[in-house]
Amino acid sequence: MADVSPKFHRPDLLPAAGYAEAELSVSHDGIEFWQFMVAGSIAGVIEHTSMFPVDTLKTRMQAQSTPCHSVPAGLRHAFTSILRLEGPLGLYRGIGAMSLGAGPAHAVYFSVYEKAKEYLSRGNPNNPAAHAASGVVATVASDAVLTPMDTVKQRLQLRSSPYKGVADCAARVFREEGLRAFYASYRTTVVMNAPFTAVHFATYEASKRALMEVSPDNASDERLVVHATAGAAAGALAALVTTPLDVVKTQLQCQ
Repeated sequence: MADVSPKFHRPDLLPAAGYAEAELSVSHDGIEFWQFMVAGSIAGVIEHTSMFPVDTLKTRMQAQSTPCHSVPAGLRHAFTSILRLEGPLGLYRGIGAMSLGAGPAHAVYFSVYEKAKEYLSRGNPNNPAAHAASGVVATVASDAVLTPMDTVKQRLQLRSSPYKGVADCAARVFREEGLRAFYASYRTTVVMNAPFTAVHFATYEASKRALMEVSPDNASDERLVVHATAGAAAGALAALVTTPLDVVKTQLQCQ
């Protein structure tokens, strides 16, 4: 049997010392830092715009779940009420604010997450603690970018909102309540999103590994299915854990 140890290889065929480390320092998971930002930005805008009608219903239901409302609005009531009084476009009121905030926030979110994961994993891709910690770091950074536009979005989503649009809402909130009003819910948002992200990414990475191990030979062919399934499981579990704090955030932003 031929010996393929390094001492029998021609020196000019061996990678230069430190080459692998240099390659890893430039990219992670095969793509560059700026690509994480672009991919994260596109993913964030698509995610929020596609689910915006559901977000509007959620906001209406959460904002009305106060002691002043003896009968909190249910999903069917909120949906039919919007369609009857405002038409289908009522489900998309405030989408401009979300589009302005989601792109930059998700660019920060995914790029910070990947860099933090690369740093905290220390070469161990199966480290759930590193994944959870990276998610927390990423959410603190991205929430600082998203919260002001999220406040504008939720005020526009409310029934009988007094604002004409994104610019009018932002200008009036700043003039009447000051810059602090845009960050009234920031601490609650971080307290909510930190455990959400920790649970989400830890579950996502674990689910992805488990699914890949089910059929390792077809892992590359089923990559999209694996990511989608793992993401759905992670998102459902994380939402279950953090929905109570999401209600608090909505009421702080809309008070």
